Amino acid sequence: MRVLVKVGGSLLDSAESRGAIAAQLAGLAAGGYEGVVVHGGGKQMTRFLAERGIESRFVKGLRVTTPETLDAVLKVFTGSVNRELVAALTAAGAMAVGISGIDACLTEAEPMDPELGAVGRVVRSNPGLLEVLTGSRYLPVVACVAGDRAGNIYNVNADQMAVACAAAFRADRLIFLTDVEGVLDAGKRRIPRLTLEQIEDLIASGVAAGGMLAKLNAAAEAIRQGVTQVAIAPGAAAGIIGRLLAGEEAGTRIVGASEVTA
Repeated sequence: MRVLVKVGGSLLDSAESRGAIAAQLAGLAAGGYEGVVVHGGGKQMTRFLAERGIESRFVKGLRVTTPETLDAVLKVFTGSVNRELVAALTAAGAMAVGISGIDACLTEAEPMDPELGAVGRVVRSNPGLLEVLTGSRYLPVVACVAGDRAGNIYNVNADQMAVACAAAFRADRLIFLTDVEGVLDAGKRRIPRLTLEQIEDLIASGVAAGGMLAKLNAAAEAIRQGVTQVAIAPGAAAGIIGRLLAGEEAGTRIVGASEVTA
């Protein structure tokens, strides 16, 4: 089975949390899974810029990426965050390889909106590098930076990067590890399972908003692109990856029509 795990940057901000996540991810290969990791790093990016006196600006939830900010994106996403996670995975026994969407044209992007600067929308994903690495039992760790054939570099939303990679890699499972327990209903209760139609209802009613709205849109897009099942789950919960793969009803599962049971 092929599994792609997207890890939110907040879960990687401390050595303790990073080590706990790494131990679980290292177990994928040992468990016979072909795994890929995509990570964010927004919290670390905001802190890096603030320390240098640069204010972070957002439009529709996306970070405006100036040339100065793009330089920071490379230093933080493909640099410190990626390297620290690879080091933690190595300590946990994984054969981890840090890459970005630029490598081997893994993800090709185009500008999303002039107002956002160098923020990219993934238009094509080429899974060859992931196939080679996982086929040799390496664990690819992908930073959310993409490029194009002209050599341009783009800052890409990590959830969108995860969906693009999962679809191209033909992942059976896509797991979003977050800092919340799952998708909540209007009464703030966790919803164990959602269909695409139910996601549309949550969005239309305004119950899903902000970061969860973006997560649900990404999850729905993954299902539409052929990923069998998506989970949005609390990354801090003990053994959460193994529990999800074992079928435990943790977090929220998003399923296609063929997966819905009576």
